[in-house]
Amino acid sequence: VLESPVGARYVGDMDRMFDTYRDLLPVVQAHLTARFPQQAGDSDFVYRQSVRAKALDALRGLLPAASLSNVGIYGSGQAYEMLLLRMRAHPLPEAGRYAEMMLEELRKVIPSFLQRVDTPSRGGAWSDYLARTRQETEEAVGRLWPEGDGWEPGGAAVRLLDYDPDGEAKVLAAMAFPFTGLGEEELLRRARALSSEGRQALFRAYVGERTNRRHRPGRAFERTDYRFEIVSDYGAFRDLQRHRMLTIEWQPLGTGLGYEVPELVADAGVADQYEASMVRSAELHDAVDPLFPEQAAYAVALGFRMRYVMQLNAREAMHLIELRSGQQGHPAYRAVAQQMHRSIAEVAGHRGIAEAMTFVDHDLYDLERIEAERRAEARRQAAEVRRAPV
Repeated sequence: VLESPVGARYVGDMDRMFDTYRDLLPVVQAHLTARFPQQAGDSDFVYRQSVRAKALDALRGLLPAASLSNVGIYGSGQAYEMLLLRMRAHPLPEAGRYAEMMLEELRKVIPSFLQRVDTPSRGGAWSDYLARTRQETEEAVGRLWPEGDGWEPGGAAVRLLDYDPDGEAKVLAAMAFPFTGLGEEELLRRARALSSEGRQALFRAYVGERTNRRHRPGRAFERTDYRFEIVSDYGAFRDLQRHRMLTIEWQPLGTGLGYEVPELVADAGVADQYEASMVRSAELHDAVDPLFPEQAAYAVALGFRMRYVMQLNAREAMHLIELRSGQQGHPAYRAVAQQMHRSIAEVAGHRGIAEAMTFVDHDLYDLERIEAERRAEARRQAAEVRRAPV
């Protein structure tokens, strides 16, 4: 990219996007301090950290996807082998470079698990297969379904595409299975015939009194699945993408689905500067895309929307929705988690499963991180007391 005709523009536009982010941060922080005065009992540190966190959340949509991140990965030897094979097959050159660096480091600790990765007849053939099927599928889809207009005006941000209308009865049968001598078909018949009171009683017994969100019920909740189609900004996608016990597939990152100006940014009076930076991002993407279609996504700001699907069972849904709807989460993914919860209850009609998610937070907050900062401050003070000489 740097050596191409768009190289100088790429660097210049990237610098201006970061400049806008830097310049707007103190303005939004000043607006927040005027709008949400410091409360009695909150230290200056707690207050400043909470205000800064909210300002950073409001403005993170300006940052381009090319922004560097620190990522930690923990996995088994088999998982790493599969990861490296796929990274080596990825069309983005950066993915291949990182695969080689990871392989070099991993071979220092688990060499026997990774013997096949770069053997031409083994891992090489496997990566070639993955690359070839990806390319041929993309070409086939392009021929069969020429791409149309990507944006759907008024479309729901979260749409429950697929679920089992009988899913809650199946979960109830799975709850009872270890405690009877009956077959699953008979248990399912009995679960379907349960009264509303009977269903509630079994749910209450199985879920129990959860004193925190880490107290999750057992594997019976894995008996039913949900498939969601989500349109959110790229930043929210990156936060949701890291969850493990689910299937997630996404479409290419681009600018066709548009963006939204956060309400806080508009209230601070800097919407014009925000929009100008987003337009710059879109225009840079469009300039890079004809020459480097894979690398063009680097230019896309995190505030642009993208479409993806998530398929997960009810047990993982409880984990994800409760965690990502929490007070200190980013508003973009909090909204996704809250809509997923409502869809399970209202669209799928799985109200017993939804009600078991007792730690879903649908409230709105002024300074989302302030409670977390207060707890952290209390821990610091307690640690100082323990270290103090007697």
